[in-house]
Amino acid sequence: MENLIVGLVAVALIIYLFVVLLRPQKF
Repeated sequence: MENLIVGLVAVALIIYLFVVLLRPQKF
């Protein structure tokens, strides 16, 4: 279960950074 949570958090951070880099104006 811990590995699954860590994986979800890592994916969430990657997506967040990806969106911020693509749309700096929105942020």
